[in-house]
Amino acid sequence: QHQDYQQNTFELCLIHTAILNMFIKKLQNCKEFIAGDKTILRELLHLDKDTVKCGYSLAHTIVKSGESSTPHILKTAGVHYLLEGEGIMYVGGESKEAQMGDMIYILPNAKQSIKNSGKTNLKFLCIVDPAWRPEDEIVF
Repeated sequence: QHQDYQQNTFELCLIHTAILNMFIKKLQNCKEFIAGDKTILRELLHLDKDTVKCGYSLAHTIVKSGESSTPHILKTAGVHYLLEGEGIMYVGGESKEAQMGDMIYILPNAKQSIKNSGKTNLKFLCIVDPAWRPEDEIVF
């Protein structure tokens, strides 16, 4: 019988069943919506919406060509991993070009936005730790 055990949330997420040893969710089965920062978002993993109980959230995000996310602040740390496209990341008064394969770490409480500077959709994964909550975000 599988027994739940605890470790750092980045190392392992606990599953509340004795049968499952993994959790798989298909991106196309995740509801697409417009987030508060005006990006197209699909939540892949969130402790309030999934059977997996871990401390972070994971979302797939799209910014269309020529568009930008609305500047916002998260009280929590975040990581963006770019899957497709290119853009300019704005964090705390700094700006840097980023492209497919780049990882961007964003400190808590840093004002941030990203502009798609390419000709195709900019697609990236967002990890927020601890998990994203509406009360932890300020959108300008």
